[in-house]
Amino acid sequence: MAPPMQLALAALALLAPAAALFATFIGWQVDRILSERTLDALRVEIQGFRSDFERGGRASLAAAVAARSAEAGRGSYRLELPGTPAAIGNLAESYDDIGPGGRVFLMQQQGDGRPRQAAGIALPVPGGGRLLVVYDIEDQAAFSRNLRAVAFGGVAVLTALALALGWLHSRRYARRVAVMTATSRSIMAGDLAQRIPRDRSGDALDHLAADLNAMLARIEDLMQALREVSDNIAHDLKTPLTRLRNRAEAALRDDAPTAHRDGLERTIEEADGLIQTFNALLLIARLEAGAVDATRVACDLSGLVSDVAEFYQPVADDAGLSLTIDAGQPVTLSVNRQLVGQAVANLIDNAIKYTAGTPTAASGPIVVSVRSLAGGGAAIAVADRGPGIAAPDRDRATKRFVRLEQSRSRPGTGLGLSLVAAVARLHGGAVKLDDNAPGLVVTLELAPPL
Repeated sequence: MAPPMQLALAALALLAPAAALFATFIGWQVDRILSERTLDALRVEIQGFRSDFERGGRASLAAAVAARSAEAGRGSYRLELPGTPAAIGNLAESYDDIGPGGRVFLMQQQGDGRPRQAAGIALPVPGGGRLLVVYDIEDQAAFSRNLRAVAFGGVAVLTALALALGWLHSRRYARRVAVMTATSRSIMAGDLAQRIPRDRSGDALDHLAADLNAMLARIEDLMQALREVSDNIAHDLKTPLTRLRNRAEAALRDDAPTAHRDGLERTIEEADGLIQTFNALLLIARLEAGAVDATRVACDLSGLVSDVAEFYQPVADDAGLSLTIDAGQPVTLSVNRQLVGQAVANLIDNAIKYTAGTPTAASGPIVVSVRSLAGGGAAIAVADRGPGIAAPDRDRATKRFVRLEQSRSRPGTGLGLSLVAAVARLHGGAVKLDDNAPGLVVTLELAPPL
């Protein structure tokens, strides 16, 4: 049995008896109130007969009873006096168990013989005798019975409706769970492109499907990145390893000591380049896995960016470029200072490397800026005057080992922007690439800690 149906049955097991008891209580209360009102009316009428007796004695009382008995109504009267051969009134039977306090009882009708509910009260006559006044309250008893029947019928209808709704919701729940299970099995079989269907109802299962789909998308991206990294490592590391081997062979073939030393130096340079590449790969992997100590400390990003930019100022001067820092106002944010500093260094290094020697290099300075974002975040932007990146290629540019055609002639591993993107994700932000007309603007957005 599906959980919604179980919940519906559990709720009904608690609510149905409570509703039945409530309906019974309401019927009993209505019956009691109506009976009390009838007894009050009887007491008022008895008081009238007492007044008749006080004014004219037994004769006046007998006349009043006879007159009332002749009237059409729900009242029945019986006056029993000593020495009188027959009772006066229209009530044939004497109910000896009814006293001055009054009570509700079943009265046997003479016509069809069916008992009817009645309320009666007795008045002892001074000097002997007894006056009995009885009201037929079968209509109000029927009303009370009908009220209870309607209440119980309502409980039964609500119970049936709740069961029907529970069954329908249970069927819907079971179908959705079955779809989720089938999709999960397809995913486990290796089809990572599958997604769990959503009905946009906004319920718990819909939210769960949305979270699972987001998780699957992330897993698919990571798997695709892993495949791309494997292919790119095999492709991009093959060239430096081949150069490393060729230089070692060339040094071995040449007997001159200077050739050996030169060959070893070049081999060490190539090895250092490979080590840097693998270190960058390891750092990116650790960042994306969340395994890096990302302890945040309050940091003035304006000061941090200024320090990194000043370090690269001589490099820009040597390349014949102008480097401008736009970080006047302090922008304080809790970040991992070392990682953010490395990301900014990568952006400035890329800007200098790809701007130097281009026809548009003299059109303006490389600008490094810091600004606050709404919500407490910050944005660090580096705008260069290089060839830029075409809009269709900007999403690819942050992938590992991706080197666009215009960068193939320049040294590099294609990991710089990947590292920046990983640092941004670690800080809950993102990297945005925009046109600088001419050149490229790379913006590193950092979010405040949760």
